[in-house]
Amino acid sequence: MDWSELIAVLSSDKTGTVPDIKLPILPAAFIEFTRKAKQPDITPRELSGVLETDTGLTCALLRYANSGAIGLRKSVTSTQRAIGLLGIRATETYLATTAIKLAMKERESKLINLKNFWFENLERALFARHVARLIGADTELAYAAAMLQDYLLPIITNEFYEDYVQFAEQTQDQPCDVVEFEQNRFGWNHAEVGARIMFDWGIPEDLVCCVLVHHRGRRVLSDPELRNTAAAAVAVSSLVPDALGQVPNGLDQLLDLDETWPQFNLPEIAEQIDEEIQELSQNATNQFSLLKRYQKVTRQHELVGS
Repeated sequence: MDWSELIAVLSSDKTGTVPDIKLPILPAAFIEFTRKAKQPDITPRELSGVLETDTGLTCALLRYANSGAIGLRKSVTSTQRAIGLLGIRATETYLATTAIKLAMKERESKLINLKNFWFENLERALFARHVARLIGADTELAYAAAMLQDYLLPIITNEFYEDYVQFAEQTQDQPCDVVEFEQNRFGWNHAEVGARIMFDWGIPEDLVCCVLVHHRGRRVLSDPELRNTAAAAVAVSSLVPDALGQVPNGLDQLLDLDETWPQFNLPEIAEQIDEEIQELSQNATNQFSLLKRYQKVTRQHELVGS
């Protein structure tokens, strides 16, 4: 997929006005890494020198390189070897996720429970990875982009607190898609603004584009250019319910996909994600997980049927 057309949109004024918000500061080592990674003759050795100026990013990369998700046979003890084995592009994608999460770590939110927020992002990231496998897309790009699709929400819900409180109250009586609400209220939405900020930060273009279109949901599966890309997997993952209720009928859309897409097995995916989260963190519990929501809806349908 050539992302240049979507990037051209970000380079123009078509995405509307970016709100005046206080943005997190990304680690200097990551900014320098992305700048140097664009050089065609750059080497893992040179990039490792940049990365090793930041202990947090260095440790995170080594943990990732030695994790079960990568499945390398030998342990990796140096950033140079990690970059060489993962590849510069894959390393940059992973570091983008880590750098933004680190920058957001100290932020507080009056509306969003940040612990639950990152749990929901993890659930969506794992979901996107499963969907990416089904459509033959880049699984790690899908994972990273899904993890970051809503990274801006804790910030903008603070900056425009009263507006988002009204959204939360409104959705209880009259369901509304958060992007539709934002567009009507502000003239922009968090997907466009988040993608533009990432673009200005120098984040990899494919990652930026996946965040840009994540709110399009199932429509991306019908897009001839995007339907077999990580962007489609991320867009489908945006339908997974969250505490803010961004897509009020998201679970219904996933249930419909389960009936109309033979390869898509929602209960199986939900169970696998639940197991994966337990493996990643034995203390991870969420009464509103996708699996529990699915089981609740299934029981309700059984009661109605009987």
